[in-house]
Amino acid sequence: MYTTHKIGFREALQLIDAALLEAEKISKPVAVAVAGPEGELISFLRMDGTSAAASVIARNKAYTAARDRKTTREMGEFMSTQNRPQAYWGDRKITGFGGGVPVIANGEVIGGIGVSGLSEAEDERICSAAIKTVYGY
Repeated sequence: MYTTHKIGFREALQLIDAALLEAEKISKPVAVAVAGPEGELISFLRMDGTSAAASVIARNKAYTAARDRKTTREMGEFMSTQNRPQAYWGDRKITGFGGGVPVIANGEVIGGIGVSGLSEAEDERICSAAIKTVYGY
């Protein structure tokens, strides 16, 4: 039997809450998505004033970080150095925009979080702050 571990819905809500608190500190709206290790959406929230495009991008960032087990910034660097398009492998959800971070517990990727609506660096910082709040790293 093969067992996988994944973010539970309560943890997903905690991650979203922590990300929203970080965004509120700088008075900027964002969209936040949390996915399981297979990339499937567990939870999502778009703050008032966040663009509809940010909603799709946040979900794609969480999906990519979870499935590819690396940050979306790293994926973007890989794609740009290999002259690949921003979506590839026949999977239109894969993105190289920074702001998606895998969630790791006990050395295993248990999901991903994606934030969109600000700069890529700020989106990634909010993801990392949320993970630190919930998981302590």
